[in-house]
Amino acid sequence: EKPIYGVNTGFGELANIRIEEEKIKELQENLIRSHSCGTGEPLKEEVVRAIMLLRLNSLARGMSGVRYNVLDKIAEALNKRFYPYVPSQGSVGASGDLVQLAHVALSLMGEGEAFYEGKRMASMEVMEKLGMEPLSLEAKEGIALINGTQFMTAVLCLCYHDAVNLIKNAQVAGVMSLEALKGTRQAFREEIAKARPYEGQIKVAKNLWKLCEGSEIMESHKNCPKVQDAYSLRCMPQVFGAMYEALDFIHHILQVEINSATDNPLIFDGDVISGGNFHGEPVALAMDMLNIVLTKISSFSERRIARMLDEKLSELPPFLAKQPGLNSGMMILQYTAASLTSENKSMAYPASVDSIPTSANQEDYQSMGSVGARKCMQILENAERVVSIEYIVASQAIDLIGMNSSPPIMAVHGLIRKHVKTLVRDRAMYGDIERIALLLHHGMLLEKAEEAVGKLE
Repeated sequence: EKPIYGVNTGFGELANIRIEEEKIKELQENLIRSHSCGTGEPLKEEVVRAIMLLRLNSLARGMSGVRYNVLDKIAEALNKRFYPYVPSQGSVGASGDLVQLAHVALSLMGEGEAFYEGKRMASMEVMEKLGMEPLSLEAKEGIALINGTQFMTAVLCLCYHDAVNLIKNAQVAGVMSLEALKGTRQAFREEIAKARPYEGQIKVAKNLWKLCEGSEIMESHKNCPKVQDAYSLRCMPQVFGAMYEALDFIHHILQVEINSATDNPLIFDGDVISGGNFHGEPVALAMDMLNIVLTKISSFSERRIARMLDEKLSELPPFLAKQPGLNSGMMILQYTAASLTSENKSMAYPASVDSIPTSANQEDYQSMGSVGARKCMQILENAERVVSIEYIVASQAIDLIGMNSSPPIMAVHGLIRKHVKTLVRDRAMYGDIERIALLLHHGMLLEKAEEAVGKLE
């Protein structure tokens, strides 16, 4: 018989060892068990469900040599909200996200563990509660279930979705800060954007221009002696625009990756061919790019927060306190923003520039995209909270100015004030940050702005 990798041979460095026909089923089960050795915090349900959906879609390409039963079992697990226990650490992002996908497969086999109503228990026990039967693997199906980039790709999909929401919120918060600092919108003119015609810059300039439309605050100082604003205000089209270009690249990678066969070997008209579609390099590079974008969003936002709190730059009371000295005002919100931003900077170093060989140097170059994925989830959360702090600080500054901002900014300000009151005297503000972060994350602040001005690009 012809040796077929992972069907009648061992794996990795053991690929030259032939497996007897009567042990092929045992081989697939052993593969899942041996690779289920992850560690760290369990992945959230939304990530695990995304992993299963993406693996189902990849197998449905018909190039992986699995039975329909396997696809049906994954679909059933999704429909019945079967939630496997999947540790977040252990993948090197090259022979696929082997560890995380093995934990999913182990649970589908009725082994390992799963969650049910918030409790972690034996997978078989959860299956019984959900009326499911365990999956029995045949030739090729074990390796087909675990050879792929679905962990890092699932995280990239989810974080990309949230990043698009965040960058639009960052523009709304940026305009709120611009109003608070009595800046001009002239730097957002269409002529300037078209003189350097990046699509991202043109879109952002258009967004910012209409977010400023109808501002009483801006009208009040249009003849002031200031020549130009600081970079964190004036250069929003250029900075956010560059991030749009990066997000377009990430979107392209995702479109290709989630609709690809990432197994090895692949089957073409009866030919079984070994290749490397499991390698996570495209996703790893995109992940690192997203981590940089999210870090820059937080860094850019923190600079505007600092300007609003500095009386020498804002022409507002120090730290936006109504009785400075007796009250510290919003001083420490900037500390928190600085801490989160600095943490993001420390995590934004590209994971994909590293590689450690595995499997006795047979698998000698890794993508480490899974490491970037774990960082991405935290960087995103930090960035959302920094922009939430900017919303809180800018709202306080606009209250102190006592004039109307533009209609979309007034609408957002109104929603913020339903959840976070004006700071009159010092109070604990940790709950304020979390409340605004939830509104931001779920798109409610952006929705308010868009109700007034139309969809942002």
